[in-house]
Amino acid sequence: MDKNQAEQILTALLADAKAAGADAADAVLYHSVSHGVSWRMGKLEDVERSESADLGLRILVGQRQASVSTTDHSRTSLKELAERCADMAKAAPEDPFCGLGPEDRLAKGPHKDLDLGDYAEPTTEQLKARAGECEEAALAVEGVVNSSGAGASYGEGQKWFATSHGFFGQSGGSNHSVSVSVLAQDDNGMERDYDYDSKTHIEDLKSAVAIGKNAGERTVKRLSPKKAKSQTAPVVFDNRLSRSLLSSLSGAVNGAAIARDVSYLKDKKGAQIFAKGINIVDDPHMKRGQGSRPFDGEGLGNERFNLIEDGVLTNWFMNSSHAKQLNLESNARATRGTGGAPGAGSTNLYLEPGEATLDDLIKEAREGLFLTDMFGPQVNPNTGDYSVGCSGFWIENGAIAYPVSEITIAGNLLEMFAGLIPANDLEFLGSANAPSVLIPAMTIAGD
Repeated sequence: MDKNQAEQILTALLADAKAAGADAADAVLYHSVSHGVSWRMGKLEDVERSESADLGLRILVGQRQASVSTTDHSRTSLKELAERCADMAKAAPEDPFCGLGPEDRLAKGPHKDLDLGDYAEPTTEQLKARAGECEEAALAVEGVVNSSGAGASYGEGQKWFATSHGFFGQSGGSNHSVSVSVLAQDDNGMERDYDYDSKTHIEDLKSAVAIGKNAGERTVKRLSPKKAKSQTAPVVFDNRLSRSLLSSLSGAVNGAAIARDVSYLKDKKGAQIFAKGINIVDDPHMKRGQGSRPFDGEGLGNERFNLIEDGVLTNWFMNSSHAKQLNLESNARATRGTGGAPGAGSTNLYLEPGEATLDDLIKEAREGLFLTDMFGPQVNPNTGDYSVGCSGFWIENGAIAYPVSEITIAGNLLEMFAGLIPANDLEFLGSANAPSVLIPAMTIAGD
């Protein structure tokens, strides 16, 4: 599907919505391609490829709204869709905060070229080769005895968004990824670990061999783990896991949570919640960023800002509805799927790196935990209480001593944020990224 086809579909659909009684409407059309292989022990296990073209319509009648979605783009079907959605909107309860994004804030074209994809879809044979090379390199590491499987995939997507008050825009990108998970064994049992990479352009992707080798070496290092004694001690999150702390922060500053009064950060805007010198950036215009977009989910022009500025919380992630509820202006962080009204969220969110190396943080910890794997963090959204099952390595005298497993760590995110120290090893692997970080004190439950 090209831009002209998409614009014709959306323009006709919005006209149908007006004819059905809409005071205002917006519509979004997604076209996506997904292609991937699964590979295990030198053999192909699965090949999948799919294409979809999903369409969503939102209609507003006064202070009432409704949304519908479809994959049928025929004129008859879309006209019926608009009529059905309008009927739903007329019957919906009133929402004093619903509406389109402010017309004077709509992004003006031409939109920035963010270089979000090479659109170089690999053949199935190329994907098989990547997955096979990755697994082979992992299995070649001494001590690795089995594989949970490797995978290689490609995806691309285009999004077209239009509103009844004059906006039309296109965004999209592509993604390449390779991953593998393997098992190692010694006299004391088996351990599992993994590695992966994901980039918008194939030229930026780590080699399949390097990913596999690293997965194998990480797994072997975990053999013969011990149990740590229950205590309070420093915890170093490696940069593969520290991004989960940003996800917890992002959820707590979402405009929906703030407006509903269900966030432990609800009264912390303008407060010092990290140490001075800590900056956390949200940048929708990062070149080749996996969360980049030239406009938000309501068509508003968006800009980079520091969510955390010198340790101070400066903002919420808001769409227009959240902003109205909070008596603020939208900061153009609306998200939009084909079902339901706009949400809100971050774009490319990252913690700026510090000056210390990972080894420096481990030395500063003296005795504690170097966290390298975790299993489903649990966060109480009202209090910020945090806990997670994990494994990693015990630190003694400022150095890695031995692997540990079957541990739970716990703390409160406000206390964790206040003492957090970042390393200098920031790496971009997704839309939320952070360097390794040191948390000076957490409760560790082991033996």
